[in-house]
Amino acid sequence: MLNCVQWTPLQFNSLHQSKNLSWYGCNELKCPLMLKITPRVLSRPSFSMFVVKCNNPQNADLPRYYSKKEKKPFPVPVLELRRAARERMKRLKGQPRKPVPPPRNGMLLKRLIPLAYEVFNARITLINNVKKLLTVVPVHACKWCNEIHVGPVGHPFKSCRGQRTDVRKGLHEWTKATIDDIILPVESYHLYDRLGKRIRHEERYSIPRVPSVVELCIQAGVDLPDLPTKRRRKPVIRVGKSEIIDANEDDLPDPTPEDPPEQLLTEISDLEIVSPSSPEETTLLAEETLEAWEKMRHGAQRLMKKYLVRVCGYCPEVHVGHTGHKAQNCGAFKHQQRNGQHGWQAAVLDDLIPPRYVWHVPNVEGPPLQGELRSFYGQAPAVVEMCVQAGAATPEQYKSTMRLDIGIPSSISEAEKVV
Repeated sequence: MLNCVQWTPLQFNSLHQSKNLSWYGCNELKCPLMLKITPRVLSRPSFSMFVVKCNNPQNADLPRYYSKKEKKPFPVPVLELRRAARERMKRLKGQPRKPVPPPRNGMLLKRLIPLAYEVFNARITLINNVKKLLTVVPVHACKWCNEIHVGPVGHPFKSCRGQRTDVRKGLHEWTKATIDDIILPVESYHLYDRLGKRIRHEERYSIPRVPSVVELCIQAGVDLPDLPTKRRRKPVIRVGKSEIIDANEDDLPDPTPEDPPEQLLTEISDLEIVSPSSPEETTLLAEETLEAWEKMRHGAQRLMKKYLVRVCGYCPEVHVGHTGHKAQNCGAFKHQQRNGQHGWQAAVLDDLIPPRYVWHVPNVEGPPLQGELRSFYGQAPAVVEMCVQAGAATPEQYKSTMRLDIGIPSSISEAEKVV
């Protein structure tokens, strides 16, 4: 409510009753005035508001660079995890223990088996299409550090952290990039039994290592003849907190082979790569690649909610399983104090599938990026930047970091005038 004041018309005393009436000159009269102010309370007017909500902000901050001396933050703070555990214990106190649901009881989650095949095939499609796009979209990699750039020429930013960087004054030395520079090869140990004992340090060379996404799909239901996995048909029996016994399956009939939901794809070799012959074919290939990228990331995120994935808080080591392995091969900062052991914590999607952010080139046919205008440029994952430069439409979730709505000055003098 607002307290407003309303002015009433002036009220004059009668000239006959006024004692201070005086004449000054021939046409000027002065007399006392009495003003009456009446307060009035007015109500605030109501306005109808139209609100537009959007999950993607207009401009988002660029991904933060973490030093090798920093530990990765927990996805959920430890205090919140402890608080949730205490509340869960209070809520379940005095109630009968419920049976452990799959996949924690050793069984597969049936509804996620088709999704695992989709993620596996989406990864193969992504790798094959990126190999084809590399023949038409130039990608550069630094010789001394792990930075890459998608565009006709490398960027001029002095951000190299490799060897002899003081001699080159932070400038990059660009070479031709490969598929491993764009899609980082994150590998994990293959588990024959995902509920079995943890991998010891002495077994680190005897157990094969496979791509982490492939291992996640195998544990979710994908059957590969080269990588056998133990499949249970009855839930396990828990004897202790960390000890289980397999149930007797002799009374069950022999398992019959089932047809997979999808036919598994295979990677093409370098000799089988065929570059697109027309701009229209390049655009279709870019759109298919972008669709496979989104399908792989979205499907892997759904699988990670049921099948646990761990990551070391100090190095990029990833383990697909409920507990991390015991191999003492962590060489990160101050690994001597931990005797080379990993600091396992819950992994996020970017740990399993690193997005590999690169600088976004607003106009491929225009002038190259300028070092003085670095704050005006945006970034995007390398796969997304390749597809956009090949003709695909920009996805909505990446427009905020690409900073498409920011006007880039044409010169340094114009940039100095920006407030």
